[in-house]
Amino acid sequence: MTWGSWGKNLSVSEMSRLIHHCFDNGIDSFDHADIYGGYTTEQEFGKAFKATGLSRDKMKWITKCGIQYIAESRNNHVKHYDLSKDYIIRSAEESLKNLQTDHIDLFLLHRPSPLMHPDEIAAAAAHLKVSGKIREFGLSNFSPSQSDLVMSKTTIYANQIQFSLTHAESMWNGDLDYMMLNNIVPMAWSPLGSVFKENTPQSERLKRSLFKFIEKYRGTADQLLLAWILKHPSGILPVIGTTNPERISNSVKAIDMKLETEDWFEMVQESQGHRVP
Repeated sequence: MTWGSWGKNLSVSEMSRLIHHCFDNGIDSFDHADIYGGYTTEQEFGKAFKATGLSRDKMKWITKCGIQYIAESRNNHVKHYDLSKDYIIRSAEESLKNLQTDHIDLFLLHRPSPLMHPDEIAAAAAHLKVSGKIREFGLSNFSPSQSDLVMSKTTIYANQIQFSLTHAESMWNGDLDYMMLNNIVPMAWSPLGSVFKENTPQSERLKRSLFKFIEKYRGTADQLLLAWILKHPSGILPVIGTTNPERISNSVKAIDMKLETEDWFEMVQESQGHRVP
C-alpha cells in the first residue's frame, strides 16, 4: 500500500530495487489490494517485477478485492462494497492483468459487506480455483460470525486483520482462538501499531519498555514489536509496510528473537496500562 501514490510514490526502477532487496533478505511474499494507489499500484508493481528478471515461481503474491473506491478510474460516487460473484471474478482477472502474472497465490475479500451472500462468494472462489487463477482463497477484516457465513460454503485459508501490541483486541475477544480452531492463517496488518505514530500515554509506556528490552535482546524496537506478535501460538504472519531497506532487513531478524514469557506479558501490561487480569 505504501509503495505507490498512497505512500512513497516509488518509481518503477525504485520498486524493482526494493523487490530485489526483499528477495535477497528472504522475503518472497508481497501483499497488494486492487484499490491501492487508487487502483494504480498493482500495475506499477507488475511492471517493476518484470524488470527485476526474478522468477515468478519463487514469489507469493497476495491481493484483495471487494472495496469499490472513489477514484479517477472508477465511476463511483460513494465508497461501497461489492462481493458479488461477477465482481469478485472480474477483480481477480484485472489484478492478474495488472500484476502481469497467470495466478494469485492468495486472493482475499478486503472487507465484509452487509449485502454479501455465501453462495455468490463460494461460486466465485470455485471458478477462480478451478481455472487456476488463484491458489488459495481468504478474507480480510472478517469477524468469526462473518467467517462462519463464508465457510458454510467454501474453504478459507487466511484472514488478514489489524493486530499489534497497541491493537490487540483479537487476542482477547476470541478472534485468534477462532482462527486456531478452524485452521485459518492469521495475518496482521499494521503490526507495529501506533507506537511510533502517536504520542499517547500508551505509546510512551511502550517506548520505555522497548528501550529496556533492546539491550537484553540486542535488537531494535520494531523487531521487538514483531517478535511479540510472532510468539502468539496462532502463527500470525505480520504484514510489514515499510519501504525502508534497513527496516526491511531488520524485520526478518525478528524471526530469531525469542521473547521470554514474562517479558512478553510485561509488554502487554505496558500496552494496557495495568496488570493482566
